[in-house]
Amino acid sequence: RLSCIRNNTWLASCGVLSSGLAVLSSFGLLLFCGVPFVVTVANAPFLILGVGVDDMFIMIASWEQSLRKKEKSDVKSLLAETYSEAALSVTITTLTDVLAFFIGTWTAFLSVRSFCLYTGTAFIFCYVYTLTFFGAVLVLNHKREQGNRHWLTCMRVDVGKDQAENSCLYNTCCIGSCSRQPSEPEGDHPMNVFFKKYYGPFVTNKWSKVLTVLLYGAYLASSIYGCTQVREGIDLRNLANDASYVIPYYDDNDKYFSTYGPRVMVAITESVDYWKESVRLGIESCAQNLE
Repeated sequence: RLSCIRNNTWLASCGVLSSGLAVLSSFGLLLFCGVPFVVTVANAPFLILGVGVDDMFIMIASWEQSLRKKEKSDVKSLLAETYSEAALSVTITTLTDVLAFFIGTWTAFLSVRSFCLYTGTAFIFCYVYTLTFFGAVLVLNHKREQGNRHWLTCMRVDVGKDQAENSCLYNTCCIGSCSRQPSEPEGDHPMNVFFKKYYGPFVTNKWSKVLTVLLYGAYLASSIYGCTQVREGIDLRNLANDASYVIPYYDDNDKYFSTYGPRVMVAITESVDYWKESVRLGIESCAQNLE
């Protein structure tokens, strides 16, 4: 927002900080419990950040709606209304994510098991921090707006001062578009107006519904066809870097040696006198019989 009072930069930053605290808490707890940390776990913070920011947007949107419904209510009523609207969505999202990753801990791959355990635990902490830490930040930000304080310096903004005497840059950074009643909610966000006036009527149009059904049918058919093309197994080329020597090795192996079938290796666990010709002939004869 352009208003120096209604700007929510610090609120958004605290939402990202909430996800970071969840990652630190979950990783610290599991490391303290002795759970092994593998390289794939380093990708978990990006997943937590995505879910945490999504929860942050849900909380802020519910708070704004509560302000419009109860303009003169106290902070407790506003926060209760916000939790009644947002907590259900946040809880369902967290439960599905936690369930999905904890099911992944049943796998036989230790690296995947550690990744799922770290990520699922981090989702739980992200849920706790969203409903506690970020909820408190919402209240503090609301009190700052009620006090008519600047978003960056938290200094009180003099809205009664004649803005015509100041430069445009000063009015934008130090006064902005704030009113004498900063605690009252602003009008609808442009994105809300777009979905309400343009996108909503377009989607509910008769021809749009028909097009949506046809597109979904095409998507469903292509998905079913794709499932029939899935083959069990793993291509070892996908595990190596694109510039690695492993990829041309497997390409040449498939090109020149694929007709010979799988390799069979024999391990001799006892001490053998390889320098004796009789021993070498015996080993060769044993290999021929095995073949």
